[in-house]
Amino acid sequence: MSTESPADQHAQRDAADLARFGYKQELKRSLGLFSSFAVAFSYISPSTGIFTLFALGLTTIGGVFIWTWPVVAAGQFLVALNFAEMSSHYPVAGSVFQWTKYMSSRTYSWFTGWIYLFAGILTVTAVVATLPIALIPALNGLGWHSLNAASLHTQLTVALITLVVITVLNIYGVRLVAIINNTGVIFEILGMFVFALILLAFHNHQGIKVVTNSAGLHVGPASFLAAMFMSLFVIYGFDTASTLAEETKDPRRQAPKAVLYAVVGAFIIGGVFLLGTLIAIPNLHTAITGNGGLGWNPANVIEANFPSWLATIYLLVVSAAIFVCCLSILAATIRLCFGMSRDNTLPFSKTWSKVSPTLHTPVFACIIVALLAAVPFLKYSGAGIIAIAATGLIYFSYFLGNLVVMRAR
Repeated sequence: MSTESPADQHAQRDAADLARFGYKQELKRSLGLFSSFAVAFSYISPSTGIFTLFALGLTTIGGVFIWTWPVVAAGQFLVALNFAEMSSHYPVAGSVFQWTKYMSSRTYSWFTGWIYLFAGILTVTAVVATLPIALIPALNGLGWHSLNAASLHTQLTVALITLVVITVLNIYGVRLVAIINNTGVIFEILGMFVFALILLAFHNHQGIKVVTNSAGLHVGPASFLAAMFMSLFVIYGFDTASTLAEETKDPRRQAPKAVLYAVVGAFIIGGVFLLGTLIAIPNLHTAITGNGGLGWNPANVIEANFPSWLATIYLLVVSAAIFVCCLSILAATIRLCFGMSRDNTLPFSKTWSKVSPTLHTPVFACIIVALLAAVPFLKYSGAGIIAIAATGLIYFSYFLGNLVVMRAR
């Protein structure tokens, strides 16, 4: 009679499943369904992407830009259905890189993997650069008035400190990251949803007609596509649940569910937050021309509607959500770097693929990804430009991955 616990039996089964792909179980399996969903959801993090590029959408076609949200969400859900299926077939670290390897060729997957890796690195940079947009006004509300939210130098300092902190947390293990992520996701879902409902109920300055109000800006195919960059930047990264498959229990069943739940959850929460923020703008023309012509971001809308203490709480909640988004994006990019190194597709692959026997994390991969994410800060000109570059690369890699899936079908 076996004396092994059910948990031990599941762990052995998952390890044997991984061995079929030629890999040894080195990473620690500690993520359940909610943790897997939380990591994918916090990668998407509606609050983060909306804070980064809300002004872009607003200054391009006014309130009409909210219609880019359902368009992108519908398209991404179709992609997520493909990715969920791939997650059940190939539960290994690397998602798109691994799927293209098994369904196409090593050359094709090498090309796709490199594009996806740089997209992930740029996304890390963009998101840590977004945190100051919410955190600095929150710290000002707490009495730290020496910080200037509009100063690129101040934003850069906060972003670099954030990058160091999330790197250290990722080095100390996915379980620690998961605990922080789970807590942060709950705060993001409740905080964004509750505050958005408050804006809708008590600070309705524009009315529902704002969704058809372009404030005189021309709305055409080109301008609509330009405004769509905000939604495109938000709704990606749901394949993170697949990327962390080697650290997920029963990944063939749990990872696909997490992929789909993350897209649906982000669409609902982000949609309500977007609508509440647009409706709460006191004057649409002022918001479009504000901040020196760059347009208002959600922090400006929050500060214009709430008393100082409540605006500070809201911004702290959003800052926490952005922070856990930074954590999960770095975690996913590290696993991609690890997966590619394990297949010897990166320079110095032997170093990046080493896993700490005590921490069960690829420490050197953590460090190199963080260092590469810091490079764009040498010529920093704001989070928006980096976000647009990351979005272009990520969708190119998704396109390459879906081409292989369609060919296989």
